[in-house]
Amino acid sequence: MSVSVTARRLTAAAAVATAALGALALPAAAAGQPVRPHSDVIVSAVQYDSPGRDDRSNRSLNNEWVDITNTTRRAVNLNGWTLTDESGHRYTFHLRLDGRSTVRVHTGEGRDRKADVYQDRRAYVWNNDRDTATLRNNHGKFVDSLAWGHRGDHRGNGSSLRR
Repeated sequence: MSVSVTARRLTAAAAVATAALGALALPAAAAGQPVRPHSDVIVSAVQYDSPGRDDRSNRSLNNEWVDITNTTRRAVNLNGWTLTDESGHRYTFHLRLDGRSTVRVHTGEGRDRKADVYQDRRAYVWNNDRDTATLRNNHGKFVDSLAWGHRGDHRGNGSSLRR
């Protein structure tokens, strides 16, 4: 067999493999599953329904939170990044997130620390029935989001979502 015939056969085999792989990926997108861009920083968990009675006490407000996780080994500067809900509530970060670490964004008032920051609000942000926590970088570019209560959401029925 000549080199050119072998090269053509390898090229054809690669094209068939690429088409087969594309066909496997298509059903997930066609079924309404969102295709998520890869990100080094993710919305890793949400506690949207504060445990106990919703009495707007600072304790109850701080039991409503969103976790943001840096999945890489290197630190990421989150200065100017934002976390928003569907109603437009916005929290702006002023911190550097170490590699392989998580910061918890609480709704209520408190003193910011390395692993916990506070929005200093006196009302709940995250809706219990449905909402989306969206993370954007300092240029307003979408980084990640986590949604609950929407049609097609298959992450569970609990009040705490984790990836």
